[in-house]
Amino acid sequence: MRAPFQEGDFPGPVKYGYLNVGRVEEGPAALLGRAVFSLYPHQTRFRVPAAALAPVPDDVPAGRAVLAGTVETALNALWDAPPQIGDRIAVVGAGMVGACVAALLARFPGVRIQLVDVDPDRAEVAAALGVGFASPPRAADDCDVVFHASATGAGLRRSLELLAPEGTVVDLSWYGDRSVTLPLGEHFHSRRLSLRGSQVGAVPPARRDRHSVADRLALALDLLRDPAFDALITAESGFDELPRVMAGIAAGELPGLCHRIRYDLD
Repeated sequence: MRAPFQEGDFPGPVKYGYLNVGRVEEGPAALLGRAVFSLYPHQTRFRVPAAALAPVPDDVPAGRAVLAGTVETALNALWDAPPQIGDRIAVVGAGMVGACVAALLARFPGVRIQLVDVDPDRAEVAAALGVGFASPPRAADDCDVVFHASATGAGLRRSLELLAPEGTVVDLSWYGDRSVTLPLGEHFHSRRLSLRGSQVGAVPPARRDRHSVADRLALALDLLRDPAFDALITAESGFDELPRVMAGIAAGELPGLCHRIRYDLD
């Protein structure tokens, strides 16, 4: 799970990061002066191959375009389990990934969508995205598909419980070296439930012949024309504040979704 252009290794020191938007100062004429998205660690200026850059559409604000990588992850999940009209869908885990999945699902007609999270404050995010909200115990069941993004064993177990017979859980969580225990001796077999993983590292086989990774990222940037995604930007700090901000996030003192870092260049 190394990041592109990462230097060092965990637990540290490590130069790690994603979701970077900047303006091209030197390079091919077609990119010169353009706002572009890249996957690069926090740095005020850097050099990368032109192929590692994705142009940001003119009508997508740079501050919103930082979400492109997360929207791309959500898009890939919907390609893994495409919604159908009339589906009953839950998204368990209202972090950045889950919220982006819910934002894309809100565009589908005739579907019941519910964003599920243990944090009641995430109800405001759900309302801004135009989807329902519930705590895990109160979530509506009988779901055709559940997208799980809480990165917890409890969330994955609840996702299975919410399924209708023949339903599918699509798991987007990253557990690292943690073990997850699931109740597969209850209704898993009798209801013929399915559990499948989704990971943005590869385009799903059904789309691979027609969409490259670059195509997928360009589509994610195009989808960010929707201002509803601004609800995911919950804080912003300057680059020089990053050491304090990172310590606060790691300690749980700065809750939120996307904490954007601003580069103030001379």
